Amino acid sequence: MAGEIKPGDAEAAAQLVALGMRPKLLPSRDALYANLVNRYREDDVYKDLVHRVAAGLGLVVLAVNAQSGAVLAATEESVFEIKMDEYARRTALQNRQADKVLHGLAHLAVAALAFPRPDDLGNDAYVGRVSVEQVDAAVREACRVLEERTNGGSVNSDPESEAPELERVWRMYLRRPETAATKDGRVASGTTRGIVARALRFLADQGFLVAVGGAGADSGTYRTTPRYQVQVRELAAQRTFDELLELGVLPAAPAEGSLRVTDSEALV
Repeated sequence: MAGEIKPGDAEAAAQLVALGMRPKLLPSRDALYANLVNRYREDDVYKDLVHRVAAGLGLVVLAVNAQSGAVLAATEESVFEIKMDEYARRTALQNRQADKVLHGLAHLAVAALAFPRPDDLGNDAYVGRVSVEQVDAAVREACRVLEERTNGGSVNSDPESEAPELERVWRMYLRRPETAATKDGRVASGTTRGIVARALRFLADQGFLVAVGGAGADSGTYRTTPRYQVQVRELAAQRTFDELLELGVLPAAPAEGSLRVTDSEALV
């Protein structure tokens, strides 16, 4: 029920924002969190105060509900913003500029494959599933199809200058080895599977994915969370993500959300 701002309300609003920044914490596991989520949904004055506190910290409130909790996104130049430069620096890079593009492509591909249809983003009951092998195989197939479209299979010609930006990165992805083992048996971070594995681990650390079926560091399957669904809805409004889907080269997923790589004839 809406009312006037009282002493302690600002602290309560800041508490909800702070809880939202703990990515693996859910209202169902914390009584205080659940109470603050209910208050947000029932008290418009408190809701406005939460948005103002978040804005003052350089954050945007994307959603607040019992399933995902408070889902926040950092605005540009916010102290909480994780830029691709910073993300890529955490991984040993062969070529900084090229690796930034490939890491970004991996994240876009994971999002597109986790929620391959528009209805998936609007269905709160939908759960997508992705794995390192499936994402890498899908992107490699997409790159192969883009290569054929761009130059008729000639590996010596460059992509057309007017081609979409994502269509230009196929050469970099295909040139990278799919996998290579390090001395301790792990997948090398500079390989395409290493890049995808890094993306999936990061998303799991942020509470966007959950490992299932005993997923290891460089393999296994991950399921999506309501928190990730909210984030991808926001991402889907961006031009680059839309461009990836419009290329029409990523395989679709069946209704239950597991992936399958289609034959090239189906990638039209």
